[in-house]
Amino acid sequence: MKSDHLHVPVDAQTAPPLWRLLLPVAWMIQGVRGGRSMTSLLETVVPDLRAGVQALSFHALRRLGLAEAVRDRVVQRRPSPAADALLCTSLALMASDGGTLYPAFTLVDQTVEAAKRHASLRSSAAFLNACLRRFLREREELLGPLLSNTVARWNHPNWWVERLQRDHPAHWRSILGIAQSPAPMVLRVNTRRISVQAFCDRLASAGIPAQVIDGAAVQLDRSRPVRDIPGHAAGWVSVQSAAAQRAAPLLLSGMDVTTPRVLDACAAPGGKTAHLLEHCPEARVTAIDVDAERSRRVVDNLSRLGLDADVLVANAAHVESWWNGEPFDAILLDAPCSASGIVRRHPDVRWLRRESDIAQLAAQQDRLLAALWPLVVPGGRLLFCTCSVFRQEGAERIAAFLARNTDAVPLGAPGHLLPLADGETCPVGDNGNRDEDGFFYALLQKRPR
Repeated sequence: MKSDHLHVPVDAQTAPPLWRLLLPVAWMIQGVRGGRSMTSLLETVVPDLRAGVQALSFHALRRLGLAEAVRDRVVQRRPSPAADALLCTSLALMASDGGTLYPAFTLVDQTVEAAKRHASLRSSAAFLNACLRRFLREREELLGPLLSNTVARWNHPNWWVERLQRDHPAHWRSILGIAQSPAPMVLRVNTRRISVQAFCDRLASAGIPAQVIDGAAVQLDRSRPVRDIPGHAAGWVSVQSAAAQRAAPLLLSGMDVTTPRVLDACAAPGGKTAHLLEHCPEARVTAIDVDAERSRRVVDNLSRLGLDADVLVANAAHVESWWNGEPFDAILLDAPCSASGIVRRHPDVRWLRRESDIAQLAAQQDRLLAALWPLVVPGGRLLFCTCSVFRQEGAERIAAFLARNTDAVPLGAPGHLLPLADGETCPVGDNGNRDEDGFFYALLQKRPR
């Protein structure tokens, strides 16, 4: 998983020519620069190109800071946005410090071919050819001075790097470094349907190497389409990171309520909702999300797994619009955040976020905590989590909440989980090598009356 070699999952016998992939990849880069999520952009790519475009786009986004710095050194005047996106895409694929799937001269040739094939780029073909060939000739001279350029060195915005340096002074380099490699694919086995061992046996029979990394979490040797995973359609397993799989057991284990009433606030796409029900089938779960389309994904995921919850489209903070007055024994608040902890899985996030977003998101997290805490029955629990490595979206939020709410008692929880390299230990929370994503968990209990 640590190899920097590209894996473009297309059949070698039917693979499209590289230029056909480079055009939509450049469009992805241009779209992200314009503030659009790559997830939504990918949905517009024709199915036969989507896997290859995603793989190349992920790589280009992980090297975009370096590519843009090189671009600034090889051009005197920046080209049109479309031509610049194609140029930076190719530079990102060529300037990698590891191997690439394509020889450099192939990338040059196919970039020029892509420009010639597109009406708005045709006039830039010679310019792109000259820029890329100059990079090949002067590679070392162009890259050398960029070691002192923070954005080029770490491929993250300056503010992001500086915040990590403040928040995690002993681990910021490792966090940034691991963000440059793809995250592993981890499955959550639905042990109500099949045992972990039986599922691993099915994987072995299908020729899919895997290992159990904790509890019901099984990590595959590489990412694969879910259609290729035995039993996925039948509800045996779901795709969910190991760090995210901590939520349901943290919230529900040890509760002495037979049929707990549970709220999953900000529930979409429904992975944690399903895990709550798998972990405690007797639970009465209400799942809320403000987005109607994403709420439909919650329903679809529960249907595939044969589970049932009361799914509402509402803003969880606007309690008066949806709450029936019956308190909850347990609340899972997976709050909106920067997603800085899952940048391995979503490399566009680093370029979409702005520094000012963090304070705005922290304020939203405070509002949600304040709105939902009164809904917890005395003696009940609230689990607050974010997929962020920034302390402002984790430890600082809980410290501020506890200062305002004397009826809240912190229980044992991991705190900040950091995405670190294999073998690197971390004194933060109970972080382990299985935590390939960055997360924050705080478990609060309301004092009994």
